[in-house]
Amino acid sequence: MKMQLDDLDRQILDVLIENTRMPFTDIAKKMGVSAGTIHIRFKKMEDSGVIQGSSLTIDYEKLGYDFIAYVGIFLNKTSQSQKVLEALELIPFVTVAHITTGKFNLFCKVRAKSTTHAKEIIFRIDDIESVMRTETMISLEESINDKKRLMHHIFANI
Repeated sequence: MKMQLDDLDRQILDVLIENTRMPFTDIAKKMGVSAGTIHIRFKKMEDSGVIQGSSLTIDYEKLGYDFIAYVGIFLNKTSQSQKVLEALELIPFVTVAHITTGKFNLFCKVRAKSTTHAKEIIFRIDDIESVMRTETMISLEESINDKKRLMHHIFANI
């Protein structure tokens, strides 16, 4: 069920998109309402599922995980997708996975320390039962990774 957001809800979300750690009292001052109002509105959006936790942004490069590869996975049977996804979840370096249409059955993002490390991860993926083969693309640079622009656009147009 789609929740109806009013202007205050959208303004709260707009502020939180930029800084998920901003205290309710600071948001309240910015909006000209009480901290209690912000808390109630936030709780309402959280209870409805519009807000689902908060996120932490990590600079993986500073931690030594600056190698990114995208791996397209071909399966023996499409019906094995869920089993393969469960196996992929056991590989912590697979950070995103999608069931897809088109060329690949599954498509995932891998973060690694180096090409050697990426090769080890890809071999682990290849060894998963029901994986027929993989095709890997190396990311030369992550040029755009900005969910905030989309969220601002969505909340401005609801």
